[in-house]
Amino acid sequence: MYVHHSISELRRQLSCGELSCTDITSSYLAQIASKHHLNAFIEVFEEEALERACSLDKKRNDPSSWGKLYGVVIGIKDVLCYENHHVGAASGILKGYTAIYNATAIQRLLDEDAIIIGNLNCDEFAMGSSNENSVHGRVLNAQDESRVPGGSSGGSAVAVQANLCMVSLGSDTGGSVRQPADFCGIVGMKPGYGRISRYGLLAYASSFDQIGIFSKNIEDLSVVLSVIAGQDEFDSTCSDAPVPDYAAQLDTDRKYRLAYFPQSLEHPSLDPEIKKNITDWMEMLKQAGHTIEPVDFNYLDHIVPAYYVLTTAEASSNLSRYDGIKFGYRTSSQTENLNELYKKTRSEGFGKEVKRRIMLGTFVLSTGYYDAYYAKAQQVRRLIADKTKAVFAEYDLILMPTTPSTAFRFGEKSNDAVEMFLGDLYTVYANLAGIAGISLPLFKHSNGMPFGVQVMSDRLQENKLLDFSSRALKA
Repeated sequence: MYVHHSISELRRQLSCGELSCTDITSSYLAQIASKHHLNAFIEVFEEEALERACSLDKKRNDPSSWGKLYGVVIGIKDVLCYENHHVGAASGILKGYTAIYNATAIQRLLDEDAIIIGNLNCDEFAMGSSNENSVHGRVLNAQDESRVPGGSSGGSAVAVQANLCMVSLGSDTGGSVRQPADFCGIVGMKPGYGRISRYGLLAYASSFDQIGIFSKNIEDLSVVLSVIAGQDEFDSTCSDAPVPDYAAQLDTDRKYRLAYFPQSLEHPSLDPEIKKNITDWMEMLKQAGHTIEPVDFNYLDHIVPAYYVLTTAEASSNLSRYDGIKFGYRTSSQTENLNELYKKTRSEGFGKEVKRRIMLGTFVLSTGYYDAYYAKAQQVRRLIADKTKAVFAEYDLILMPTTPSTAFRFGEKSNDAVEMFLGDLYTVYANLAGIAGISLPLFKHSNGMPFGVQVMSDRLQENKLLDFSSRALKA
């Protein structure tokens, strides 16, 4: 069985003839088959992946012709369009739909000789924190199969955790990469808003959504980010700032100025063991020469309400296109008029959580409630953005827990939407502010489950974030 260490080591093994792309791909396909019960994959592109591996092997003796991701086996979340492949956001409403073009991120992977091995399970339309909301069934955490893998990108996290691919792509609207990475004990990063094109990403909340990356080390994540980031004419919100060679800027001896919010460590929802480990770790960073200082942040309890008002409002608008007329699922029931067709199709095609969020979003946008909810939430978002800008004027990075607890058991929170939403307390901040965030797997709880710490940088400052993270994981 192939054991992946890093992309640089993979290239060495391929160049000296120790391995072939076909060998590696076959090994991963065998692993996926042996761990099918984890339900991480919706679809495995077995024949296609082997054909691509065989094609790549034809230029194995000419490393100068290799792309940056030559032979790298990658899984993609079921919200990214891959031409001529099904994309369904783990929802019944897109049953049978086939993508007619490649997402920009997917095209850039292919252009650099990556091997896309399959489509990964997730919460329906990326709405959820436990991967219990998929039409394809729940994904199991490979560390403890009685516990959730996190969401919404649970399949993407488990695929890397269980060695079913080298790297995977997910999407992060309020923590959907960082939280499952924390629960599964791997690295998960959401770059700043606009760093990666959203073209070809099925929308949940357009001003929050960002494609993210899962890996087991910072080097691999840095290489993939350098490939898929950058300006895109198909996405007007995508930054045109130059993309650095992130991997070449790792492991400096720079000493960073770090801020943390005391309110985040003193919050009653935070597990005491998580608090102690993070506090002790910050003391170690001080001893290593970094500056760590507290910064008051009085908006913590406003973050989750503002996030859910704004994201559900955007979801209400974005998901209105799924009506059973142009594509996807259409009810087979007899209907008397167009409105009834819409109603039955959407009632049957969407799951409970998606319907809950669409209704909430429609409510906060409705006459009489717009100013009371949506406008107020936008004001809170502006206050948070301004406060964040002031913090980054003095500090390089912000430290915070990733989640209040370790991975919880299936069913533990599924009947309490508010309790589930509060689990996003620490991750939604980065999406509201549009900054970059990463979850680093540094600790192990006494219950046996992994957990990490979240580090955040300003937009377009991912090089600082990755450099610091690489050194933190090696310390």
